[in-house]
Amino acid sequence: QVQLVESGGGLVQAGGSLRLSCAVSKHRTTSIYNMAWFRRAPGKDREFVAAISWGGSMTYYADSVEYRFMISRDDAKTTLELQMHNLKPEDTAVYYCAVDTIRRTEVRYPTQYDYWGQGTQVTVSS
Repeated sequence: QVQLVESGGGLVQAGGSLRLSCAVSKHRTTSIYNMAWFRRAPGKDREFVAAISWGGSMTYYADSVEYRFMISRDDAKTTLELQMHNLKPEDTAVYYCAVDTIRRTEVRYPTQYDYWGQGTQVTVSS
């Protein structure tokens, strides 16, 4: 019912910037609420990166990326973006966008998101 396709990953030097995009397509009867980015580094569990509330007025960030990353979306919820600045080698991971089809206040738990993209690789060299 929902398809997510990420793009924008790549190789960048430490201190550089990247913008990730997630194209969202859905059935007209499906509602999308919170939208988020997660990442999985080699040998680690998937972790929360950033989320934007269903109304678009609230954004949430992991401590490790706050003030360096910015999440945004369009009003129609057809595009979700993650602008990343001052990238560090520890940001190296596969990044996934995710959407929640239930309206709720929690945003940081991967189990709450119903649909996921295939992921895009971000590699930061030192």
